[in-house]
Amino acid sequence: MDAIPGVGQAGALQAGTSGTGGTGRGSGPAAGPWAPLAVPVYRALWIAVLVSNIGTWMQTVGAQWLLVDEPNASTLVALVQTASTLPVVALALPAGVLADSFDRRRLLLGVQAFQVVVGAILTALTAAGQMRPALLLTLTFALGAGAAVTAPAYQALIPELVPRSQITSASALGSISVNLARAVGPAVAGLLISHVGVAAVFALNAVTFAVFGAVLLAWRRPVDDPREREPFAFALRAGGRYVRHSPVVRRLLLRVLLFVVPAMAVWALLPLVATRRLDLGASGYGVLLGALGVGAVGGAFLLPRARARLSANALVAVASCLYALGLAVVVAADVLPLVLLALLPAGAGWIGVLSTMNASLQLFLPNWVRARGLAVYQVVLFGGQAVGAFGWGLVADHLGLRTAYLAAAAGMAVGAASIAVWPLRDTRGLDRSPAVFWPEPELAFEPAPDDGPVLVTRAYTVAEQDEEEFLEAMERVRRATQRTGAVRWQVYRDGADPRRFLEAYVVPSWAEHLRQHEGRLTGSDRVAEERANALSSPPPVVSHLFPAGRAH
Repeated sequence: MDAIPGVGQAGALQAGTSGTGGTGRGSGPAAGPWAPLAVPVYRALWIAVLVSNIGTWMQTVGAQWLLVDEPNASTLVALVQTASTLPVVALALPAGVLADSFDRRRLLLGVQAFQVVVGAILTALTAAGQMRPALLLTLTFALGAGAAVTAPAYQALIPELVPRSQITSASALGSISVNLARAVGPAVAGLLISHVGVAAVFALNAVTFAVFGAVLLAWRRPVDDPREREPFAFALRAGGRYVRHSPVVRRLLLRVLLFVVPAMAVWALLPLVATRRLDLGASGYGVLLGALGVGAVGGAFLLPRARARLSANALVAVASCLYALGLAVVVAADVLPLVLLALLPAGAGWIGVLSTMNASLQLFLPNWVRARGLAVYQVVLFGGQAVGAFGWGLVADHLGLRTAYLAAAAGMAVGAASIAVWPLRDTRGLDRSPAVFWPEPELAFEPAPDDGPVLVTRAYTVAEQDEEEFLEAMERVRRATQRTGAVRWQVYRDGADPRRFLEAYVVPSWAEHLRQHEGRLTGSDRVAEERANALSSPPPVVSHLFPAGRAH
């Protein structure tokens, strides 16, 4: 599922991210849904990713099945999800910077080798009967850490593999890969556990990492073009700063949390529904997970029609209500056919909400910060899943399985209703393309890139009747300036001349300020700034101030 940070999900995520402002291999005519598979390298990697994602699902089912007979099984089973997703919370942003700093193919090869070793250890200890719950969760965490580092590196490769005209199709194929794995992986794991044992599931998962590594070895990727890279710490801070000063992104992240936390009751506690309520074995549990996967695949095909008829807010509300209904029916029914029918719309609701959130974020984020913005999205998504899985496990242990599911259904319904209070912000009509419109700085010396901090000021003269409109426009300027590099920002009024206003902001270094000049701002930022400038007569005057005491 999307809750498991595997390569298949990474492909689905990034394939869509490059649709606007990406660096794909040239544009071309609109492509059919299967066109990217005609590109040999993409086809080979897509198949390898599908195999790897199936292995990830098998691994999760096997790990959960080893724990269903342990004391406190509800909490332990839920902790498998937590151990898989928690590494993304810790490593998503650093991994995104690493993917921009090293050769991505070599980084991926190293991570696959690490995951093969972890998978082999899991297999050997399980076959020997030495797999204790704490050790199983630790090794699951290690695999999650490998997946967390894999995700951004693989995401960044997609635009190199297919033309830009095929990026949307590649995104759809990534989603299909994720959900096919969701449908196939649990069923295969259930059969293997029933007939061979859990160790065979872990062994096959290790083989899937080796398959992905073999495909990477066969691919001779061109050497990266040399380009200036942001220092690691600066890049991390820039990504966080952008999200902090972007109301659109913050609202998207809030909606993700409101959906994902109650939604995790299904994924985390489904093994207990299978064993305690339906008296199913491992293969039956795989069938339940397969129903969720089939529902998600069906939802992926229905989404274009739904988006044509519903606004993003309406789509999220409807999909959340479908999921809430599925939660309630799953725990109320005690016959397999009815539970399977309830899981189908739940799977469709899952893909409907998260696909809408992801696409909205992809379309809004400018190219320069897109990977880091999506990394923050992953932190929130997987962090919410980790907390939700653990929380619902505790509720089930102390209050019972039925209470946990009904409470989650109620939480999901409340989240759907809250869209009236916290709707997704309408970004239609906003120009998100890079805009280079600031004039070149006029300086008497050439600063070094790391000189700073730099104080930038703009002096405006505004008529009294335009003051309110000017201050409103400056609020949008503030957000744009802080999103793109400013660590402090303020507008001051001149005590000697009330018509004179001074915008002052601090940027950590001269290099960071030049990045503002060279493409961090967007067309919508330009509109906001031109509105403020038009209210100043004469036009604003810009100054750049550096720390005193340096010889230049």
